[in-house]
Amino acid sequence: MGDKSVRKKQYIIEKAREVFAQKGYKDVTMKDIVDACEISRGGLYLYFDSTRSLFLEILKKEQESEDIFNGRVSEDSTAAEILVMFLVEQKKEILRKRNSLIKATYEFYFQERPERKEDSYKKDYDSAQKVLQRVIEIGVESDELICDKPGEAATNIMLVLEGLKIMSLTIGISAEMIDKQFIYILNTLGVEDKSEN
Repeated sequence: MGDKSVRKKQYIIEKAREVFAQKGYKDVTMKDIVDACEISRGGLYLYFDSTRSLFLEILKKEQESEDIFNGRVSEDSTAAEILVMFLVEQKKEILRKRNSLIKATYEFYFQERPERKEDSYKKDYDSAQKVLQRVIEIGVESDELICDKPGEAATNIMLVLEGLKIMSLTIGISAEMIDKQFIYILNTLGVEDKSEN
């Protein structure tokens, strides 16, 4: 694929991401993407044959570009500081009203049931869980955190985050509600209430 084709494909992905963030997954048609990109239907089909294949590409790009700690971890960061940074980033995503793919992602998974090899969301989830587990283990080793079962604690944190994301889409959630959950998580791990969530 030449440079022009690569740029065109990237442009389609970026515009389609905006459409999916605005409309969710289930209501998006290829015509919506054509209109957003201001290209012909044939021009779009040169790169993607369906909204499914396009959304899978968006999820793949999201996974490639997302560092769960957003590149802000310094070498002298403590385990508690890393954990707080992670939770702060998650809070921003949960509260983000615009440009979020949360709704589209859940709709995609309910509707499409992707195969394991296509499942970048699950890979991202598993990766984040493993990193959290390692952060907790390091915190326990340095006597900074208290936890008998770091793997279970990391899984619990990830499940709480998923629940908060669903609440943000359904009944709504406030920053204060999220803060209470995060403070509970941190206190359970022996971190005093120093978070700036």
